[in-house]
Amino acid sequence: MTITTDLWHHFGRTRAERDRTVPRAFHWLWSQEGGPGSEILGDLTGKVIGDLGAGAARQAAHLATHQAPARVDAVDASPAQHAMATDLFGHLAPRLRIVRSDAVKHLRTTAGTYDVLYSVFGAVDFTDPRELLPVVAAGLRPGGLLAFSTLAHYLGGAPAESDVVPADIPAKTPDGEATTMRRWVLQEHLWTKVLDESGFTQIDVNVLPPAVEGPRSAATLLVTAVCQA
Repeated sequence: MTITTDLWHHFGRTRAERDRTVPRAFHWLWSQEGGPGSEILGDLTGKVIGDLGAGAARQAAHLATHQAPARVDAVDASPAQHAMATDLFGHLAPRLRIVRSDAVKHLRTTAGTYDVLYSVFGAVDFTDPRELLPVVAAGLRPGGLLAFSTLAHYLGGAPAESDVVPADIPAKTPDGEATTMRRWVLQEHLWTKVLDESGFTQIDVNVLPPAVEGPRSAATLLVTAVCQA
């Protein structure tokens, strides 16, 4: 069995120590301030929702608490993030289900399950889209919605890639050693192309400017697409 180092071990840990509340708002922007909210997902009443790369499951907890879905599955491969999400929001079961799994592996076992799938700088950013997006389409019911936010350009301002290739970005192992992980930061037309090839229609890509300016600020691509019937 291959053991993969959990490169998300440290992410969100400081916030979790001081903030255990369910967020009152849903944010797509990189800064997690302002901008559109969960209305992008439409009426979620009675629907089955999946958060791909949910991290500590804050966005999923918001939907489970403030909307009326049948269920929200918060899916994340990181053992540390799964444990954090369970500690913070496990009490929201059964409406919120916290799932420890790679997004691709999970979707391969849940064909036709979801009415809505979304990713907020989550699995869509860190999985080869040519591998992920076809199984996202398979995981959705006909006419189901995919929505995701991703970087419109690299932090620091370098332009997005003109081909479907990842970049190595800084990360840390659980013991604090410096390493890298792969992230896909693509131009708008590439997301449209890969979504179309993966079985999506009604593809819409919007560029949202940063709510605040700073050295690590970035514009956000907000993408929605509908699974073909």
